[in-house]
Amino acid sequence: MNSLLLAAFLLLLSAFLSAADSPPAGVDMTLEQVSEHVYFVQGVPGVATDNAGFISNAGVIVTGAGVVVFDALGTPSLSQLLLEKIRQLTDEPVVRVIVSHYHADHIYGLQVFEDLDAEILAPAGSGKYLASEHAMERLEDRRFTLDPWVNDATRLVYPDRYLGEGLQFHLGDVEFVVTVVGNAHSDGDLVLFVEPDRVLFSGDIIFEGRVPFLGDSNTRHWVQILERMEKEQLVALVPGHGGVAEKPNEAISLTRRYLVYLREKMGRAVDEFVPFSEVYDETDWTGFDQLPAFEETNRRNAYQVYLSMEAEMLGAP
Repeated sequence: MNSLLLAAFLLLLSAFLSAADSPPAGVDMTLEQVSEHVYFVQGVPGVATDNAGFISNAGVIVTGAGVVVFDALGTPSLSQLLLEKIRQLTDEPVVRVIVSHYHADHIYGLQVFEDLDAEILAPAGSGKYLASEHAMERLEDRRFTLDPWVNDATRLVYPDRYLGEGLQFHLGDVEFVVTVVGNAHSDGDLVLFVEPDRVLFSGDIIFEGRVPFLGDSNTRHWVQILERMEKEQLVALVPGHGGVAEKPNEAISLTRRYLVYLREKMGRAVDEFVPFSEVYDETDWTGFDQLPAFEETNRRNAYQVYLSMEAEMLGAP
């Protein structure tokens, strides 16, 4: 009897500790169907600490032989809630997680899937982020700004495989095509095309109706990728933030036009040796200033592009 009581106590203690490590997110999350095999959950527009961190999207592809997840959301609590939604849909195991890029709002939920022994794939540039002081500084910051959902039990999860090149694989009824696009939005980005559904998961390469956060992105390369994507015949596009783009080229075009506009205005200022503060104040932003996250991100984006255009002028790749 004592051993049974001890076992029951340890089981309850384990459940309590797990809940304490990852308290419920307490947000609305709906697993929406995009096509026959593809589902996604949509975060709300906003900055990283809004909505308990649920500001980015994650994808779920049910293949008949296992589930593939695209991105893992911004806290372990959110990915645990995502897992609960998947379990309501199917009992197939989560066998693989494909990470679009290593930014905090897409990766802090990875530990939930790592604990399930799912294989984690990420673009090669992710290793640069993980080796940086910035990665730990950002985690420490989120432990404060997103407490208790990001806390001392939240850890950085390293991928099982870094992808330097594209990858094609079959699972169940579905063919997957992973395209590594390099340092566009981050140090390493990839997109995922799902056949036969003709659905593209774009990560943060494309934003639906929202100003993108550029970080340290290579905007010249990013624009080239977007120009290629505009030529694709997609049924739907699931971006890293915002709703599904039923007209994918419109979503691609908005992001491309924003980046091209930044490069045009900031590049001209660099060529003419105009200080950043002056050109920023003189630039007409009316084509974009009504979009979500404009106030929070646009000045920083413009300054990043200004600096990168200076580097390009000096011959940086």
